[in-house]
Amino acid sequence: MNTRSRIRTMDDFRDVVYDFRLPRLLVTALDLDVFTLMGNRFWTPKALAKALHANERGVEILLRNLETAGLLKKRGTSYAGEKLCRTFLNRKSPDYQGAWLNLLHSQWENWSHLTDAVRTGKRIENNGPDDPEYRRSFTWAMHQRSLKAAKQVAAQLDLRNTKTLLDVGGGPGTYALEFLRKNSGLRAGIWDRAAALEVAREIAEPLRHAERLSYYPGDLFESPVPGRFDVIWMSNVLHIFSPAENQTLFRKLKRALNSGGRLLIQDTFLMNKPGFDVTETNLFAVTMLLYTPTGNTYRARDVQQWLKTCGLKKSRCLQLKKGTGDWDGVIIEGRV
Repeated sequence: MNTRSRIRTMDDFRDVVYDFRLPRLLVTALDLDVFTLMGNRFWTPKALAKALHANERGVEILLRNLETAGLLKKRGTSYAGEKLCRTFLNRKSPDYQGAWLNLLHSQWENWSHLTDAVRTGKRIENNGPDDPEYRRSFTWAMHQRSLKAAKQVAAQLDLRNTKTLLDVGGGPGTYALEFLRKNSGLRAGIWDRAAALEVAREIAEPLRHAERLSYYPGDLFESPVPGRFDVIWMSNVLHIFSPAENQTLFRKLKRALNSGGRLLIQDTFLMNKPGFDVTETNLFAVTMLLYTPTGNTYRARDVQQWLKTCGLKKSRCLQLKKGTGDWDGVIIEGRV
């Protein structure tokens, strides 16, 4: 994660404000589906403009900037996509991350309502988390976002003596599936809304180790925890709720842990240690302001105190290898 320099001068301020320009160019390229159309070919601006039914001057300026950003390569007066454009950004590729790109695109539009959110403290109006279509699209986006991190976490988290695991708010089951792949003696379950579990079933269907995966539809606050478990995994759930709501959930989950069981929480935390940048964690709190009624990002030491208050006395921070896992690679563990 890059640490942004502090804003101290008018030049600094101007540079930060103008950072919107490249992201806006990228969103425009996605709007026009440039990377899908380009595929594996070299295109002149004139030919691409004709295929896009767009203005040649506009397309030439767009391509020039995409090449400067490293997304395109140039040969003479023609441009072609680099590997990222031909795969993750190309809807004809099996590696296309369309759900994640659609989520980013919607956030670009929704951040324009930030002033109102700060004034009122209310989230923006949208279909909401209970809308099945929204939940399905969001769940696919979370799967695409988490694929790499889940493999890295599963490779480092010791679950050798764990027989049962519950993935709380686990959505597509990306983490649960990686834990099962890594640990042949493990059985896991995903507890989430029914619409999210539909996506999880689709993802798991071709995987042999998914035979050890169970699905528990329900609401984290209204429904009972579906059994007792050795480990409860909670990734990117904490930031959705208020401190009081999280402590209510901790108490509920603590009662569902077997003797010696562990609650493992992965999220973006504010850390009181050198080497941790607060920029992304603080910016992500803005996303919670826009999309949730009570969500925020929290200090790791506060979360550890909540765990102790809720009866999980043995609390510590686990640090994954630098550059692996989600966010800063910090997992907070609470033990019964």
